[in-house]
Amino acid sequence: MAKIQAIRGMNDLLPQQSPVWQYFENQVKKVLSAYAYNEIRMPVVEKTELFKRSIGEVTDIVEKEMYTFDDRNGDSLTLRPEGTACCVRAAEQHGLLYNQTQKLWYAGPMFRYERPQKGRYRQFHQIGVECFGFKGPDIDAELIMMTARLWKNLGLMEHVSLEINTLGLPEERLAFKNALVNYLQQFESDLDDDSQRRLITNPLRILDSKNKATQEILNGAPSLADFLGEESKGDFEQLLAFLDSAEIPYKVNSRLVRGLDYYSKTVFEWVTDALGAQGTVCAGGRYDGLVEQLGGKSTPGVGFAMGIERLVLLLEELSLIPSEVHQQVDVFVVAAGEGTLEQAFKTSESLRSNSDLKILQNAGGGSFKNQMKKADKSGAKVALIIGEQEIQDNTLVIKPLVGGAKQITVQHADLLNELNNFLK
Repeated sequence: MAKIQAIRGMNDLLPQQSPVWQYFENQVKKVLSAYAYNEIRMPVVEKTELFKRSIGEVTDIVEKEMYTFDDRNGDSLTLRPEGTACCVRAAEQHGLLYNQTQKLWYAGPMFRYERPQKGRYRQFHQIGVECFGFKGPDIDAELIMMTARLWKNLGLMEHVSLEINTLGLPEERLAFKNALVNYLQQFESDLDDDSQRRLITNPLRILDSKNKATQEILNGAPSLADFLGEESKGDFEQLLAFLDSAEIPYKVNSRLVRGLDYYSKTVFEWVTDALGAQGTVCAGGRYDGLVEQLGGKSTPGVGFAMGIERLVLLLEELSLIPSEVHQQVDVFVVAAGEGTLEQAFKTSESLRSNSDLKILQNAGGGSFKNQMKKADKSGAKVALIIGEQEIQDNTLVIKPLVGGAKQITVQHADLLNELNNFLK
């Protein structure tokens, strides 16, 4: 019988990989906690209408990439392709937005049917942050400062760069969109295939085109800046001033638009070229109209999302994972001889109760020699040996497995102190 394989683009996270993910996630949680953001958890499956109304029916995500199916009641459901719409739905449904401000974050899998490639998969994982009820650009600045702090903590700051833009108010964006379409229609036959399709479905995404011929045509296109009013210009200037005061370098990219219909005013991306072709590792922006678009009262919103797979890959490529992250065992407990297993259990539990050490106790029996082989293979720094003689003498043996130090015999009362000396 043939073995069943995982679905292409939906990957297992193996035991040797999970410590790196845990390290990254813990670093993110520390930063989020420092800024007093609160976690929210949403379902993986939502009504399809949620994404059609928020992302836009004529976007690539809705038209081509969503995993959509009818359940037994005939309702159309979708595996979430992104988290912002889900967070808005949850916050509105549970009354979190009524006369309140909210700073929320979430983490988990998202799903899009697209060609799997390095760091991008059909099931991928994101950490997202969403803020509601804050109108001014100060909260936009806080989000960017928060991500910059994370990059510094991870050692990534010199490997990523910030690109930022403003899309203006919806009416300003619409006026620019119409002018851009009128201009590009003159060159429609010269545009690449993707851009020809987007001219009808999502014209602003043409600004993101990597096609050189299309980029040359765009050099003569109208500029979004010419359509911005005083409010949009003022907010953007204030945001840049906040970033300047925080000494966060940035590049204003007038062609940065983001791929989803709900963005307005601030949009930003953190990009890197350390993974080969330039790639985005974190992106977001303001979406002041989305809550109302999904049936709630008009509420300002702004947020970002970061891809865990790409950021973990970046940390690994740059060798920025601390060595202790891979240290999954500190002490391997060996019980060799008649009547030693009970004492091994007692000692192991005592160490777990009184320290943060990672204790792996031998299970399944085996000779002393066999257990020591397991200890070496475990990656533990020391073996704690409990034999018949040790039971008789009421002592234990600490045997270093790395570094070449000699083993010592200790009393139970001195065990934790002596272990900590070896594990420094």
